Amino acid sequence: MLTHTWRKSSRSGPNGACVEARLADEGVEIRDTKLTVSPILRAGRADWASLLRTSGR
Repeated sequence: MLTHTWRKSSRSGPNGACVEARLADEGVEIRDTKLTVSPILRAGRADWASLLRTSGR
């Protein structure tokens, strides 16, 4: 069961090359903004937290 709707990245630029994410029961789901039927990348909570730490966010 998903708990939130898709949200576009705050770092998205005007060229349309964007990603969006939403919270899921076990972590986060990420997809390409332009391709709403694109594959969804799923990351667990620990993996997502690690990604944010290493990306400087």
